[in-house]
Amino acid sequence: MFTFSCPVSFSISCSSSNGNIQNHGDYRVNINVNGSSCTRRPIKHHTLLNEVGVKEGSTSLSAIQFLENGHISEEKIRQRIPRQKQLVDPYRQGLITERGVGYRQTVVVRSYEVGPDKTATLESLLNLFQETALNHVWMSGLLSNGFGATHGMMRNNLIWVVSRMHVQVDHYPIWGEVIEIDTWVGASGKNGMRRDWVIRSQATDSTYARATSTWVMMNEQTRRLSKMPDEVRDEISPWFIQKQAINEAVPDKIVKLDDKAKHVNSDLKPKRSDLDMNQHVNNVKYVRWMLETIPDKFLECHQLSSIILEYRRECGSSDVVQSLCQPDEDESFANGVQQNLLTNKVLVGGNGRLGSLDINTLTYSGYTHLLQTTGETQNEEIVRGRTRWNRKICTGL
Repeated sequence: MFTFSCPVSFSISCSSSNGNIQNHGDYRVNINVNGSSCTRRPIKHHTLLNEVGVKEGSTSLSAIQFLENGHISEEKIRQRIPRQKQLVDPYRQGLITERGVGYRQTVVVRSYEVGPDKTATLESLLNLFQETALNHVWMSGLLSNGFGATHGMMRNNLIWVVSRMHVQVDHYPIWGEVIEIDTWVGASGKNGMRRDWVIRSQATDSTYARATSTWVMMNEQTRRLSKMPDEVRDEISPWFIQKQAINEAVPDKIVKLDDKAKHVNSDLKPKRSDLDMNQHVNNVKYVRWMLETIPDKFLECHQLSSIILEYRRECGSSDVVQSLCQPDEDESFANGVQQNLLTNKVLVGGNGRLGSLDINTLTYSGYTHLLQTTGETQNEEIVRGRTRWNRKICTGL
């Protein structure tokens, strides 16, 4: 049977079967990949325990839970979740910024993160936002076993859910480009938290995209929204920054669409791969359902510049979803503008930028979106959305 070993050193008091307290000394732990067996032999290294915040000689409850009756669990060894604040993460190319409370991660745009035009897709940007947010919590030393949940949240059976997100994109990164993603958190009312992001090019220092989001807490068992406990507020409030990536004085409400919407895509069913660790459909999947309802002819000639999402309820694996969208302007007008641009022969290269277009000839189009469950008695809203689009003229016209 294949095994791997990780050198650690610990001294812990454990009670034997007869009730006597024995000291088991320092050990190296060898754990089978399937976790079925464990062997020990003495050694004097303690790198791993230091990383996760368990001090040598500790007999605290947290140390005993971490060591699981004298043995480090395979999951803890593989994850290496730190229990103390880290300043640099060489594995994720991340570091703490903003006087010790912000986070920056350097990322290379990979081939599977770009579309046919070799620029990063909106879904890829949203995935990067989610990943850097989780890594920020990881570096803080507050991450428990949950999906971004702190230790206090786990004790209260709470999870994070996003209630609103606003993304603005000026330029889309291209394949192979090195980008830097900054993220930080701030207060949002009494029971919410705001998280912001900024994406920049490492080569030019140009700002490519900005995003802001609002998060609230939900009870994992009852699936109801919850107030923020004082112990959780004490955990996260020292990390708050009074800075916003997007200034939203009074956010506009998104109108609710009805069955008269121009474009409808019904019978959408979540797949098992669409679920996240909180057992509901990941919010990136919502965006895909929304964009797939827009006509292909429009998508071929436009590039998304902003999206606002207002989340109403979670979507589970058994839900059947309907996607509705309504253009802000009549599509015949958009076709007329397209013909005008064809006549002027305006071309843009495939570098992720809109290129040098006169502002008077560049048109902005928008869609209003709604995802809802379809039921026998009534439909329930999942998320409302609004998208704005810039005219994208392709080469070879």
